[in-house]
Amino acid sequence: MQMHAGTHTIVNMWGMSLNIDTIYMTWITFCIIFVITYFATRSKKLIPSGTQNVMEMLLEALSSQMKEPLGKYFPRVSSLLFTFFFFILISNELGLLPSPHILKSPTSDINTTFALALVGTVLVWGVGFKIAGIGYLKHLFRPYSVFVILNIIEELAKPITLAFRLFGNIIAGEIMLELLYYLVPYGTPIIWLAFSLVVGLVQAFVFTILVTSYLGRAIGEAQE
Repeated sequence: MQMHAGTHTIVNMWGMSLNIDTIYMTWITFCIIFVITYFATRSKKLIPSGTQNVMEMLLEALSSQMKEPLGKYFPRVSSLLFTFFFFILISNELGLLPSPHILKSPTSDINTTFALALVGTVLVWGVGFKIAGIGYLKHLFRPYSVFVILNIIEELAKPITLAFRLFGNIIAGEIMLELLYYLVPYGTPIIWLAFSLVVGLVQAFVFTILVTSYLGRAIGEAQE
C-alpha cells in the first residue's frame, strides 16, 4: 500500500523546489472563494436565503467572537480575518473530496500553514506599531526587563504553533481517511469523512480566533 497523503509533486524552477500541487490547489481555492462570494453578493436581499444566508450566518458567528477583543479596530482588520477563515475552510475541505489523488488540501503543506501564520504575525505586529510606534516594543520588557528573553521566545513561538497546529490536524485527517479507504472501503470512511469535515471547519475557526486574540492582546499592549 502506497500512501499519497502528505506527498507532493515537486518541480524545480528558477533554482527553487516548488510543490506544484499545492500551488494549483491554492489557485483552485481562490477560484472557489470568488465564485461563492459572487453568488452570495450578486443579489443581496433584506431577508437572506440560500448562499447569502449561509454566508451571513458564518460572518455573524465570527463577528460576535471578534468585536469584543478588537473593539474599534474590528472594521479595519475584519476583511483580512474573514479571508483567513474562508481560505483555510475551503483549503481544509478540498483534500477530503474523493479523487484519484488529484485534490489535496493546501493546508496539508507546512509551507502554506507557515505562510498563513507569518501573515497573521505581520498583521499583529503591524497593528501594534501603527498604534504605538516603536513604543510597542515595550511589551517585550513587561512585567520586568528580565523577562525579555521569555517574551521574545513567546512571540517567535506563536507563528510556529499556529502553523503546526493547522498542518498537523489536516494531514492527520487525510492520512486516516486514506488508511480507512484501504482497510475498510465501505461505511467507516464515510463516517470519518463527516467527522473530518467538522474538523476542517473547527480548525479554520480556531486559527482565525487565535489570530484575533493575538491582535486584541497587541492592541491592549500598544495602548498601555
